[in-house]
Amino acid sequence: MSAIKLTTPLTNEAINALKAGDEVLISGTIYAARDAAHKQFGLQPPFDLQGQIIYYASPTPTKPGEVIGSIGPTTSSRMDAFTPALLAAGLKGMIGKGSRGPEVIEAIKKHQAVYFTVPGGAAALLAKRVKTARLLAYPELHSEAALELTVDNFPATVTIDSTGGNLFEAGRNKYAK
Repeated sequence: MSAIKLTTPLTNEAINALKAGDEVLISGTIYAARDAAHKQFGLQPPFDLQGQIIYYASPTPTKPGEVIGSIGPTTSSRMDAFTPALLAAGLKGMIGKGSRGPEVIEAIKKHQAVYFTVPGGAAALLAKRVKTARLLAYPELHSEAALELTVDNFPATVTIDSTGGNLFEAGRNKYAK
């Protein structure tokens, strides 16, 4: 099965067609912000949330001649306290690693959103899919500042779909007795 191509901003139609376990390639604008930036912006991020994706990541320093340093995911549960309200305000996707809490899963279903994961060990390869990187806010946070990224065929896996299908639960259930 080939990967599903997605372009941001995400539409409900595109999101509702995704199922947990689908491989996707994301192109367009996404935003990088992790816990320190979330604490700064609360419910007022420095970008329009409508149909957008937040990548829970902070890059390593950029080497000369490169667009961005390695940019792997951080543990998504660190943002769980902020996520339901951001989804209610129009956020449609999140990229990170690890499972999400029950309140986030309910908010994903309620607001027709999707949670993607990427492997942490692929940070250098993921950086090659970033075509531009622009500082949006909080330069004092250094690597945890909020960034606007333009990505091309950024690979991810649908881990929690808009119906609540959950790859983590499906994997555990497969081996439960």
